Amino acid sequence: MEEVTDFAFREMFARYSGNGQQGTGNGFVMFTEFINTDGLTHPEGYKKLAIDLKYSENQRPIVAQIWGNRPEKFLQAAKIAADLGFDGVDINMGCPQQKEIGLGACAALIRQPKLAQEIILATKEGAVSAGRRMPVSVKTRLGYSKSGEMAGWVENLLSCGIAALTLHARTKQEMSKVPANWEKIKEAVEIRNQATGNRQQEGRTLIIGNGDIKSREEGLKRIQETGCDGVMVARGAFGHPWFFRNDGYQLGAKERLRVMLEHAELFNQELGQYKSFVIMRKHFKAYCSGFSGAHELRAKLMETKSFEETKSIVAEYLKTA
Repeated sequence: MEEVTDFAFREMFARYSGNGQQGTGNGFVMFTEFINTDGLTHPEGYKKLAIDLKYSENQRPIVAQIWGNRPEKFLQAAKIAADLGFDGVDINMGCPQQKEIGLGACAALIRQPKLAQEIILATKEGAVSAGRRMPVSVKTRLGYSKSGEMAGWVENLLSCGIAALTLHARTKQEMSKVPANWEKIKEAVEIRNQATGNRQQEGRTLIIGNGDIKSREEGLKRIQETGCDGVMVARGAFGHPWFFRNDGYQLGAKERLRVMLEHAELFNQELGQYKSFVIMRKHFKAYCSGFSGAHELRAKLMETKSFEETKSIVAEYLKTA
């Protein structure tokens, strides 16, 4: 997610949902913001985008997410990700925003299956460094305008031997305006199973479902219902760095605000010289909900422009909380 899954956001999940042991890996996989391959492979563009590839050992396994429409640029971008030590590279073929669609990228590739295959194969070729081959995955949607497009589209992607296919359970046209259609995730699993016969997990493409997951428990339920290999969580994890814990961990209002300030401070320290602090407002909106006075506090925080200002507003609220 652009301007969401940056270094600070991921680090908070590593701290509150992870195992707390540097370099040993979490029980979940984290993805970078999606990064344009044309920009990443240009010397000047790389200087600007390199910060989006920043990660810590705490965040492993960590996957670099890239987008574009030129196979040769995907090869180069995958090589960069491999050399930087990422654990995998993911191709975004699902973003429905008009900017990306207008460039013939992301969800627009659903209508260009041959080009999509060329991009995957080029990415796989580039995803090698020092003899180490990174897994290549794809994130996409059920179809462009109709969910009936899914079967042919999924078969097209599976034929490329990708490590994982994340399927957002809506079409490009549906954006996020309708409920996610998880029956289609089940159908995708069946298509995969038919294509691989009796082969078990090893060597077959993992199917990851995505759409409207609001809790860890709901994610596990969806896995059981559809037979998919896992779920991807996006908006449901906003303001909940402890989302992936399995012990029912919850925080009261004061603790939530403490974690929010920790997140804001980390953003300020690690990214403040590269990105506007205003980006944090979308996180403030998520953290400040479900407790007395949250609406009023949120309104004030949505005007803040610095960490010091944020800290002052929260301190004032806590005096009367």
